[in-house]
Amino acid sequence: MLIFMNDSSSPVQNDEGKKVFFLYPASVIQNEMVLEIVHAEYAVYLLSDHAKVPRLMARYSDSILFINLDEGMKEPEWEVFIRNLQKDPATATVRIGILTYNNNAELAQKYLMDLSVPCGFIKLSLGLKKSTEILLKALEANEARGRRRYLRVTCQDNATFNVVLGDKTRSGRIVDISSVGMACVFENSVAIPVRTKLVDIQLKLKGVLAKVSAVVFGTRPVDGTLMYVLLFDLAPSGDTKQKIRVYIQQNLQASMEAEIKTLP
Repeated sequence: MLIFMNDSSSPVQNDEGKKVFFLYPASVIQNEMVLEIVHAEYAVYLLSDHAKVPRLMARYSDSILFINLDEGMKEPEWEVFIRNLQKDPATATVRIGILTYNNNAELAQKYLMDLSVPCGFIKLSLGLKKSTEILLKALEANEARGRRRYLRVTCQDNATFNVVLGDKTRSGRIVDISSVGMACVFENSVAIPVRTKLVDIQLKLKGVLAKVSAVVFGTRPVDGTLMYVLLFDLAPSGDTKQKIRVYIQQNLQASMEAEIKTLP
């Protein structure tokens, strides 16, 4: 079960939400739980080096950090590590949660009562479905999504599209994307009225193909060209949404890994 500690000193909710980090995530988290969390529109990152975590958390002091006690260090060392994060003014506002397969009640008592971790003590032994439900409730209680409804990422020259307009196939680059729409620019100038429905758009997301239909929501000039904002028509199929969300998570992870490499 998850016992949750109330905390009136919770940071002010921001529009973009909080980054959610998993330190030494168990395989079940990497392979399955992460996509469920991204499906719920949270920004998720996986970490595999505890030595760099204090410096990274100092950059993202309004983030949430779930620590797997079963990997990386022995439990007494994790206790010291967490206490140091809590004592350091640069990382004191990071909201910490615990993940473990250990069912020891005294261990849970220590982290919940003595260390007062605000994101709970989650027992992975409860099974994937139950653990995911508990974790999502912890994220919701800690306002991790902020005021935004959908997670959006900037595409790093690895996302393109094509669509048939009239008797020609037009191609272009996706600027950014979410599970409900995208911003894009065409390779060659086109004129498409707002509210036009585009059928069978083929997306190529880092080599993965997906098809959507969309409605032109608006346009705006960017660097001498016209950028189109498209809203996916109703909801893409579950398979398409899943492909988009996998792409979003991969982009988030790649961006964070590049940043971590710059840490001193």
